[in-house]
Amino acid sequence: MKNIAQGTLRKMSSRLEQPVAYQMRLGESEVPLNPLLGEKISLQFSGAIHCVHCARKTNKSFNQGYCYPCFQKLAQCDSCIIHPEKCHFDQGSCREPAWGERFCMQDHIVYLANSSGLKVGITRATQVPTRWVDQGATQALAIIRVRSRLQSGAVEVMFKQHVADKTNWRDMLKGDATPLNMHSEAERLVGECKADLKELEDKFGFFAISVLNGVETVAIEYPVISYPEKITSFNFDKTPVVEGCLLGIKGQYLILDTGVINLRRFSGYEVALNC
Repeated sequence: MKNIAQGTLRKMSSRLEQPVAYQMRLGESEVPLNPLLGEKISLQFSGAIHCVHCARKTNKSFNQGYCYPCFQKLAQCDSCIIHPEKCHFDQGSCREPAWGERFCMQDHIVYLANSSGLKVGITRATQVPTRWVDQGATQALAIIRVRSRLQSGAVEVMFKQHVADKTNWRDMLKGDATPLNMHSEAERLVGECKADLKELEDKFGFFAISVLNGVETVAIEYPVISYPEKITSFNFDKTPVVEGCLLGIKGQYLILDTGVINLRRFSGYEVALNC
């Protein structure tokens, strides 16, 4: 096998095409992955892990790529990132107010996605459609626009009383989700939550929460030759060399004939790609 690239792994970058075009990020290199479909590849973990923020060497990775000090101090690692309804920027207690101003105090989209079934989610407006691709959604529809992360979290909490907010990654990797009428699902959900939405408008202001109309459902196709019948996942900490024929790429997963691996989970790991 020939070495293609080597460096610190980051989550794959993607471009919305039909199918999605993926690149593996290793250090300064970005390797197009779609041309490698059907080829035997090898990923070799050197044993070195570097923080994706400060680059220091660490024995253990936290929160998909951070050393423990960065995990403890960075706003992007705070619990409110996982639970946006707990955003505390307006209370003056954000770990990094400048970061919060750039990433949390900006427009967010509340959306419905169909990955392993219907789910609700949120993302910064600038992250559409990247967020949907990262989740392996085959359909996605933006339904509400809000002015901040806190507001998006409040809407999501309300909606997830009626629809799931998680993706079953195993089901997502077994094939494309059954197509849904996303507009009908959105109308149903907004209708069921009409009174609660009014309360949020009263709380945050009439112009803070906008239900989107006339937006088209985004259909997403992934570069997959075949899906596995049984899901076996690789872990670099237990299996430093991962080899197999590349059968597909979906979400942040490589699908090999020997198993699957979530590359985003191992951000910061020093890896060599061979083909």
